[in-house]
Amino acid sequence: MKKLLVLALFTWVLVSCKGTKTVTGSAENLAVKNIVTSHDAASPEFNTLAARVYVVYEDDKKQQSITVSLRMEKDKVIWMKASLIGITLAKAKITPDRVSYYETVGGTYFDGDFSLLSEWLGTEINFNKAQAILLGQSIFPIENGQYTSATQGDKYKLQPTTQPFNFIHSVLLLSSNFKVASETLSQPNEERILSIRYDDYQTIEGSIYPSEIHVMASEKESTTKIDLTYRKIEPNVSINFPFTIPDGYSEMKL
Repeated sequence: MKKLLVLALFTWVLVSCKGTKTVTGSAENLAVKNIVTSHDAASPEFNTLAARVYVVYEDDKKQQSITVSLRMEKDKVIWMKASLIGITLAKAKITPDRVSYYETVGGTYFDGDFSLLSEWLGTEINFNKAQAILLGQSIFPIENGQYTSATQGDKYKLQPTTQPFNFIHSVLLLSSNFKVASETLSQPNEERILSIRYDDYQTIEGSIYPSEIHVMASEKESTTKIDLTYRKIEPNVSINFPFTIPDGYSEMKL
């Protein structure tokens, strides 16, 4: 339960308009520089954002669903509250320097930096990566001169010119809007892989946001899946980020 809530709250979360349609046909041959510029420009423009997300979690032993309320101040704060049948299960507040989280089922909390959290989850996570996933942007900055590109149907496939040892990264961008179609990170020696797939996008107030995100993480014979459906999204609304760890809660031993 604890890792379910943390994963749902910290990494894979973000509808009032129809999803944008994918252009059929082949992607044109473009220089990496042009692709990178277009992808960066596709990042949604907003100051604040409020959304509701339906999250389904499945691993080798169980399946569970929760509703997550999401609030963001771009580049500054990600705030989330997980609920089940109207009951608050957990809250989280994430800033570039700090992660604060508590869950009501076991009465525990975490308040620290990203290094301990990354070690506990088994994968490196930070504020920029969490925000990128929520907005349909590449987890890693795609820098001109360090990536190669190739067309793959109606998508652009980008990979680092030189992959780090035992680490493979690739990302597919839609030629219609230069948003992420899918992204894969793998460590073959550890039999570990993380894949993120975006089924559709929607345009709200001139910016493009994800509609559905499907995440799969596997290590050896163990697999975890997280599916997110965005029920509502409101940019540039007045919001706050209430967060206080309740008295009597015990600190998580990560």
